[in-house]
Amino acid sequence: MTTDPADLSVTIVDGYVDEPAHFGVPPYISTYPRYTAGALVDAGVPRTQITYHTIDALREDTARWQDVEAADLLIYVGGMTVPGKYVGGTPAEPDEVRKLAWTAEGTSMMGGPVRFGVGEANEGASETARDDLDFDFLAMADVEAAAYDLVDNGLEGFEDRYRGVPEETRWARQGAFVVEQHPNHPDYLIAELETSRGCPYRCSFCTEPMYGDPDFRPPESVVDEVDALADRGVANFRLGRQADILAYGGDGKAPNPDALRDLYGGIRSVAPDLETLHLDNMNPITIVEWPEKAREGIRVIAEHNTPGDTAAFGLESADPLVQEENNLNVSAEECFQAVRIVNEVAGVRPGESPGSGPSTGSDAPSRLPKLLPGINLVHGLKGERRESFEHNKRFLQRVYDEGYMLRRINIRQVMAFEGTDMADTGAEIAKDHKQLFKQYKQEVRETIDNPMLKRVAPVGTVLPDVTLEYHQDGKTFGRQLGTYPLLVGIPGERELGRTIDVAITDHGYRSVTGVPYPLDPNAASMAELRAIPGIGRSTAGDIVVDRPYDSVEEIDDALAQFVAAERRRGAD
Repeated sequence: MTTDPADLSVTIVDGYVDEPAHFGVPPYISTYPRYTAGALVDAGVPRTQITYHTIDALREDTARWQDVEAADLLIYVGGMTVPGKYVGGTPAEPDEVRKLAWTAEGTSMMGGPVRFGVGEANEGASETARDDLDFDFLAMADVEAAAYDLVDNGLEGFEDRYRGVPEETRWARQGAFVVEQHPNHPDYLIAELETSRGCPYRCSFCTEPMYGDPDFRPPESVVDEVDALADRGVANFRLGRQADILAYGGDGKAPNPDALRDLYGGIRSVAPDLETLHLDNMNPITIVEWPEKAREGIRVIAEHNTPGDTAAFGLESADPLVQEENNLNVSAEECFQAVRIVNEVAGVRPGESPGSGPSTGSDAPSRLPKLLPGINLVHGLKGERRESFEHNKRFLQRVYDEGYMLRRINIRQVMAFEGTDMADTGAEIAKDHKQLFKQYKQEVRETIDNPMLKRVAPVGTVLPDVTLEYHQDGKTFGRQLGTYPLLVGIPGERELGRTIDVAITDHGYRSVTGVPYPLDPNAASMAELRAIPGIGRSTAGDIVVDRPYDSVEEIDDALAQFVAAERRRGAD
């Protein structure tokens, strides 16, 4: 087998990742396969000899397994360190990963968050152990650095290490080309962007501190990556790979609004036609301890982002006992104050000025707010008791009762990984509280999620660019691209893969029902007409019988707001 980089054939298989600060399940593409491809190019492997497949692509077309078998080097990236449910793709199962190793006739290496541990199912209330899954090599630090060194060493091996910013900057640009091999490219793909890794705090259950204290990329490094991706047709971006976006470019804790201005302004300058610019993690303690700098930083974000953005807050638990025993860094009161500030500064809708939020009520523009907080709650942590569930419910109820908005409430059970403080406790508490957890989660969905969703996205709210993904129960379901997009159900079975604008007509706990916007009264189906509030079977029948209509004035008032299209303002 050849070991000359110029002659090597390499296949990268993406089994998908999901970490506390990193998405990689479609429609997201994580940094791992892109940086790994860039490292290979930097080591001398020609781009034309690098093949990228997602695990779903291998499932759908068995002929692609030939690329796994014939490659001189197979690199698998994957691993889930938080539990989740996914629509756009299905993460690789351990048996599938083993099959990759057995199929590969060349050298095989695996890396990514899989190094933290492997579970038989991606679910909470579980303990995981590291398993090499029969690969020749397991990268216990950065898989991209391992790929570079393995090729540079003639496929003989490597020393585990982390890459630095200069390497990351080169590899991010050099590896951007693999996005073109993703099945979702170019229209339904959102690129995960890393601004930093590591965290100054040490919460008991989290794998992020294993990367050490925050190490920030300078704005020009991130902007250069966006430039390269935009050149390859990517129009959707998520600044998700960081523990706290507000601390970007600072000392790891305090906000640095100037760095955020350089970052966001730079991205907009190299990708002026972008369609999505969202973020993920924001630490509420940063907002509380530096409120004025935080307000300025949040205002910068709201001026440059696109609507529907979410700043995930890691409250984890509102119970003071659980907070103390797990080194959680924010109290329920502090988190509430952070929720208030984000609502005031960025809880505005397109066309409104930052600082005038929260934007609620019938007079608000019919678009999603620019930036809202989300709340992450983790159960099964040390010290959890029955009262812990009540603390959480009281916190969420207070946010709702005082008129603020949350875009998302993420309730999950802990996964216990080796190397975290939760490894000693494991998942026993989560297992003991499983029934209590299920009852509490359902109660939150009914009493908080549903009314909160009505406040955030009232009837008539327009969701531009919803991509239709699957059919179920006579409906078509789709989502916008973004950090935590709403699942939208539309009456009837429409052509999948298309992108349409939708106006919301009804609300579930975490999803909505809608109709195409603007709705054509001369072509709308009975099911679409009946989905509109105030239009029952009889009225829908009258509308159909009285067709055609020449003007909005001729139709039922309840239908009018779903017919008159506003002028689109691009990505806002």
